[in-house]
Amino acid sequence: MITRKFKELTIRDAFMFAAVMSDPEICRRVLELALGIPISEVHIQTEKTMAYHSEYHGVRLDVYAADADRTRFNVEMQVTLQKFLPKRSRYYHDQIDMDALLTGDSYESLPDTYVIFICDFDPFGEGLYRYSTGTVCEETGKSIGDGVKTVYLNAHGKNRDGIPEELMQFLDYVKNTGRKETISTVDPFVRHLQNTIDTIKQDRSMEERYMLLEEMMRKEKQEGRQEMAVQFLIDSLESKFSVPDSLTKKIMSEMDISKLQSWFLLSLKVSSLEEFERNM
Repeated sequence: MITRKFKELTIRDAFMFAAVMSDPEICRRVLELALGIPISEVHIQTEKTMAYHSEYHGVRLDVYAADADRTRFNVEMQVTLQKFLPKRSRYYHDQIDMDALLTGDSYESLPDTYVIFICDFDPFGEGLYRYSTGTVCEETGKSIGDGVKTVYLNAHGKNRDGIPEELMQFLDYVKNTGRKETISTVDPFVRHLQNTIDTIKQDRSMEERYMLLEEMMRKEKQEGRQEMAVQFLIDSLESKFSVPDSLTKKIMSEMDISKLQSWFLLSLKVSSLEEFERNM
């Protein structure tokens, strides 16, 4: 089931964000705004952007990039409040390191890594537009220089002190696009972003790709629900009876969620396995 029509997507939608950020120059500028440092060039790792990766729990729509100094970046749009966002960051840093360090390489060859979350909510509730985190020594309060940094951008911040105007324009665009009829800004980068999105929406191949990834995610969700329903049913039966392999296999092969749910309710009522099988 398609959750949103392709023509309705905004930069807050993961697919459109990944599509826009696949443009190296746009990605480079977003990184500069997010980190507040100059970046000469970036290379998008297209094999990890807008693709299906079973080892990463399915569809990944975050953006992987690297600059000329081998610094690695992972950028992701977040629209739903995530309780464990810092631990998500930790997982992403680990994945980047695993990919970056070849067998036999020394640890000093590990590149610096940045994970950047662009949030349509305040991740820490302090009203800041940007939260930057890194590893520090508790006793001295100084950075230990492990090259691991995470930046959380908050489109709904309130404290504008020290925030560059261009970053403010970008975050206001993230917050308002699709929610207001017009985007009142003359910022050239924001205008370029919107023009790029308008162009992508006219690309039939991109629309087909969106529909394919949506179908993959739908199937992934359906399979997850099916596995959970199967496990609940088998656990219920095994708590009362000795369940033969033949029945277990039959239950595991059933893909109809409503049928599995009705079998689960049946398992709670029956007094024998024979009664259960007879009424399945």
